Order: sequence, then C-alpha cells, then structure tokens
Amino acid sequence: MEHKRVLVVDDDPALLPLVEYTFAKEGYEVYTASDGREALRQFFAHRPDLIILDIMMPRMDGWETCRRIREVSDVPIMMLTARGQDEDIIRGLEYGADDYMTKPFSIKVLLAHARAVLRRAALPAPDYGEPTTYGDDYLTVDLKERRVTVKGEPVKLTPTEYRLLAYLVQNAGQVLTFQQILENVWGWEYQDDLDYVRVYVWHLRQKLEQDPKHPKYISTELGVGYRFEKAT
Repeated sequence: MEHKRVLVVDDDPALLPLVEYTFAKEGYEVYTASDGREALRQFFAHRPDLIILDIMMPRMDGWETCRRIREVSDVPIMMLTARGQDEDIIRGLEYGADDYMTKPFSIKVLLAHARAVLRRAALPAPDYGEPTTYGDDYLTVDLKERRVTVKGEPVKLTPTEYRLLAYLVQNAGQVLTFQQILENVWGWEYQDDLDYVRVYVWHLRQKLEQDPKHPKYISTELGVGYRFEKAT
C-alpha cells in the first residue's frame, strides 16, 4: 500500500516535530517546512497528497502560500489558525483552502481530520442520477460536468465547496440539518463542528448569490440547517 505524503508547514518549533512524529508513526511520509517559501520548495520537490499549513509565518504567510499552490494544484490544504476568527477562515477559503483547524487543538483530532480530508479527496465522482442540472437566468449548476456558472461566467469552487453545493442541489427543496450536511459533506469526524457548515455556506453565498444578505438559493432554517430552493 502506497504511503500518503503529507507536508506540514508551521514555524512553531514545539508543534512541528510533534505533528511530524505523530503522522510518521501512523505510516505517512512526512515533509516539513517552517515558512512559506520553504513550503513551496517542498511542495514542488515531493508533490504531497495533503498540506497542513499554518497562517502566521515569517517570510511568506499561509494565505500567500496557499494562493500560489492553488495556481498549479488542487492538492487538499488544511489551514491552521491561532485566532479562530471568521475573517481568517474566510480568507483561507478565498485562497482555496479545503479545511481549517483552530489552535490549540488535539493532535488526535488533527490526525482524524487529515484522514477525513484524504478520504474525501480519494472518493470517485458520485453518480448524481437525474436531474443533474439546476438552472435559471442567473445561476447554473451542472453536477455531471462539475460546472457552476453565475451570469454565464464560470465560478471556481474548492472541492469542499463543490461537495457542499452538490449535496444541497441534489436535495433541493428539502431542509437539511446541520448534522446531515456535516456527515454527508465532511464525514462523521466533524459531527460536532457546526461552524464548518455556517462558514462554508456564508462563503458559497458570496460566490453564488446576487445579494448574499438576502439569499435566493440557499435559505437558512433557523436552528435546524439549510435548504436549497427549487428552480421555479
């Protein structure tokens, strides 16, 4: 069985060797870097299957590192943030991150999330059945072709954003609970992380809605979850 390659990027001299040891012990092939420039060198040298990327680093921060990697690769990227602010998380999503974790965190939880991200990345494209398209004059979603357009222009989504949108569109007209969304889009490891759904839905609305503050497509069911409105 081929060992998955993981690149861990963090300037914390206590955390970096701990993460490296934990992942290596679990059978991963681990590469490390303490700043963004070294991370880019390691990325092009080893082509990892997953990148765990801290935000606040010298020389080049995690946001810029993520942006540069996204220009050439769809490798899954997990962002680490010490502040846990929505602005940090949303900025990471804008640059193409697939997941995030807030420091301090349990190494076991980090490992579980990394496994889930790698598992999702390896999943084959699902058979969406019929219908496979949603469309109106403003937004078009083609599940079979994995194509999303707004006013005729293609919209770039991260793999996680696309899975979330596809799950909502597949179940258009139905109220989906936070737990249903977490389990079907992220996996059982995330069942208590309701903020994931909230942050990713907010970001999808910014990309897809004409007026994100008054969404037409992704409606909130207060205290329950979300519903993607059927085309009329």
